[in-house]
Amino acid sequence: MKRSLSVFLLLLAGYAQYAGAQQPVDSLNEQQRLGRQVLAQACGVCHLPPARNARTYGPSLNKGAGGGDEAVVREYILNGTPRMPSFQYFLQPAEIDAIVAYLKTVPVNK
Repeated sequence: MKRSLSVFLLLLAGYAQYAGAQQPVDSLNEQQRLGRQVLAQACGVCHLPPARNARTYGPSLNKGAGGGDEAVVREYILNGTPRMPSFQYFLQPAEIDAIVAYLKTVPVNK
């Protein structure tokens, strides 16, 4: 009986580790994860620092980007700015929506 209980507890502990490994590491949904990925690939060269405390060409991207207005962020991505290229022919509408959804999760650094 004790042996059966020991085996059961070992199996239970193994399942708990497996189940925990299946959970997402962050609290982002699928769209936001896609947005994080697309942002890193398409926007990262200018908006993400290559190393800690390094400067970037463009401003930091977070939920305060574009004054916190999603329409402004979409406009910047689609049509660019005098210092930023347009991505209307490079990114799909769903990818732009994903970037906007992800940016809403990124806190503003003070």
